[in-house]
Amino acid sequence: MIDLYCERLSPGLLAEPLNASTNVAFLIAAWCCWKLASKESDTGLLIHLLVVLVAIIGVGSGLFHTFANGWSQLADVIPIMLFQLCFLAIYCRQVLALRWITLVGALLAFVAAGVLMGQFKHFLNGSVVYLPAFAAMLVLGICHYRLGLRNPTIVLWAALLFLVSLSFRSLDLWICSDFEMGTHFLWHLCNGWLLYLLMKGLIQSDGRRTESPTAG
Repeated sequence: MIDLYCERLSPGLLAEPLNASTNVAFLIAAWCCWKLASKESDTGLLIHLLVVLVAIIGVGSGLFHTFANGWSQLADVIPIMLFQLCFLAIYCRQVLALRWITLVGALLAFVAAGVLMGQFKHFLNGSVVYLPAFAAMLVLGICHYRLGLRNPTIVLWAALLFLVSLSFRSLDLWICSDFEMGTHFLWHLCNGWLLYLLMKGLIQSDGRRTESPTAG
């Protein structure tokens, strides 16, 4: 049994009811994103694949918080990694129009940063490994704003929400003595909302511009 969270006190399948059930937030986010993408006539296949990944994240995390073993941990981690890489690649290519060589360099830098942070995974209850994702989100948020896209601040709001979400993840084991359910379930709820914001920003970034918010 892999015991990483405050709520789990036993090896049973139902030992983490809140952590397991709150993964429905990802399924709701995926459904909302699918509906939103269906309304955009120029939404491509890659966007829909990202939406499917959002749903898979919910399923994988639900499995891990139910079975808490090696294979279910992979089912939790791999979809998250895939979503991060795919979202970054699609956003940089479709919205920022980066050249392929620049895109590959950005992805390699992101992976390298993740590997580096992985060496300090015991800090902040393992949340340190998500710092490269926050940094990337912040950079994309600034770009999104400066380009004057629809909902120009949506990615920046997502980055801010991610800070809140990371705080809940980091606090989980520290407050067990005071709050035995922990706060990891709030990480799920926040991240479901977060992924919806990110996907909405991407889906609606179809090249149409509003008046630039940086204009004088």
